[in-house]
Amino acid sequence: MSDAAQPTAAEVRAAAEAVKTALDRHLAAVERRTGEDDPAVYEAFNELAAAAEEYDELLYDRYDEVTPFEIPGAEESLPPYLGPEEPNALSVLIRRDYAVAEPQRLLAQAQRVEAADEELAAGSSADTVHGALGVLFGEFEPDEIASRHTEFGLEEGDSTLWVTAADEPAEPGEWLEAPFEQVDPQRVVCRFDVSAVFDDEPDDDGLEDDDFEPGPELEDDDLEPLDADR
Repeated sequence: MSDAAQPTAAEVRAAAEAVKTALDRHLAAVERRTGEDDPAVYEAFNELAAAAEEYDELLYDRYDEVTPFEIPGAEESLPPYLGPEEPNALSVLIRRDYAVAEPQRLLAQAQRVEAADEELAAGSSADTVHGALGVLFGEFEPDEIASRHTEFGLEEGDSTLWVTAADEPAEPGEWLEAPFEQVDPQRVVCRFDVSAVFDDEPDDDGLEDDDFEPGPELEDDDLEPLDADR
């Protein structure tokens, strides 16, 4: 960066003062918190993140120094909340990614579900991974699959949950053809992201090989049958 484009010392000082003000506002919002997902805390968090990032950039441009601040990208990606103060309705948008880590386990569990249901057994849809996924996700709630994913031969990937506010509930069938379109980011009340990119350290950091005890080999016959009665 050229000297002409560098921020002045006064601009850096002003950015530092903005961080201090944002810190005070964030603490005040936390102290007045009205619930776990208080939008005032969310807004104060974003203001603090923006002020810290601005200060960090100016400090680097002027003095070639950095701060220890780490700004979560997921929070930055959402604009300030502009939805209703008292929403009359809400939508919960969820995405969970999985890898099919053990296809044989997946097939075995789906076939056990089929065996307990005569109608499913007649279709023989659990003979392929594609069919087995349809059987399991048709039988079990997504939250149950998430909590028992290893039993189904699945490996968790990234996941996210968005809560969006609405003025009125949608009409029946209104959004079924395109359920994830037309989401207004400014009406997102809160969001929760889970990803390996947020891990501070590798899972095996600081652990020696001796810290692990291998379990017994698991054969298909060892799988416990799932309760298909709901």
